[in-house]
Amino acid sequence: MSAMADHLRDLMAAKGPLTVAQYMEQALTHPRLGYYMGRDPFGRGGDFITAPEISQMFGELIGLWCVVQWKAMGGPDPVNLVELGPGRGTMMADVLNAGRGTDGFLEALDISLVEISPALKALQEDTLVKTPAIHTARSLSWLSDFSEIPDDADGSDGPLLLIANEFIDALPVRQFQMTAEGWRERLIGPDDGGKGFQFMLADGPPPDGVIPPAFENAEEGAPEGTIVEARPAAADLARTIAERLSRQPGAALIIDYGHEESAPGDTLQAVKAHEFHDPLEDPGEADLTAHVDFAEFCRAAEKAGAQIYGPITQGAFLQALGIGARADALMTASPEHRRDIEQALERLTSDDGMGRLFKVLALASPGLPPPPGFD
Repeated sequence: MSAMADHLRDLMAAKGPLTVAQYMEQALTHPRLGYYMGRDPFGRGGDFITAPEISQMFGELIGLWCVVQWKAMGGPDPVNLVELGPGRGTMMADVLNAGRGTDGFLEALDISLVEISPALKALQEDTLVKTPAIHTARSLSWLSDFSEIPDDADGSDGPLLLIANEFIDALPVRQFQMTAEGWRERLIGPDDGGKGFQFMLADGPPPDGVIPPAFENAEEGAPEGTIVEARPAAADLARTIAERLSRQPGAALIIDYGHEESAPGDTLQAVKAHEFHDPLEDPGEADLTAHVDFAEFCRAAEKAGAQIYGPITQGAFLQALGIGARADALMTASPEHRRDIEQALERLTSDDGMGRLFKVLALASPGLPPPPGFD
């Protein structure tokens, strides 16, 4: 039995069954035992591969997107460039490399990486130290939460460019199941043998306000057994970003997998060694994620004052930014890598790859023009 499994059983013995969100939070980010805290989960030797690790084209195009947005904001100096969940630092390195051709851009950047994993912080630092463009930026820092980004009253540190790729899907979700008595929260407790874990339902109804608005009045129309998910941390993040954008000029680019409209369904999944895995087996040893509800994220952000663009599919977004032309240029420069570049392009943009499942959403300050890819 793993140390995380023992920890969860002890927690359940003391406090009772955990919500799905509490289970995810412990399994992923427990300071000592959490999945992300002491390992590199990325790449062929890890559990999954993200878009920046597939090809430099992805991060380069995101970098050019940031440059255009910076110019649309009037080229503020300084400007906060923030990445949520920077992985190995690969995307930030490619973003900076893409910005080298724009006068004043790199020199204006106060770069903040929002990361809680000591292991990943070390990898990010190693990647960025080897990136010459980082030494042109004003500053580089690591923060544990977006709320720590400078926001001075006079606006000197206010302008914001934010990027987040596959960050929201790992934020904890709560699940609710329709029963003959109405909605009940889905919990996780010890199985009958006491060695593993199983799903169970809370005895009473959930508190008011926790069911997503799209399903609050759905009891009559939701068949028994229907499961819906809520992600309070994502709604809080959307509001925080949007409130910032309503005070200071800026834009945020959110890329993740999920559904455009709120929809019922159990989307909790685990991945281990590039294969789907039982979410209740090997906690702390497998990645846990759930689909992003982009509609709910947008509702929270719009209500807090941000201008909303999208979501659109990742394939459409990258094509609009010119990934085809960039792939052609790379194949011309390195014909020996032509097949690898073609495969990366296919994986990033095709419906059978990441092109349809992954969505791209932009939030912007009111009054800014539509950002690239959305106009």
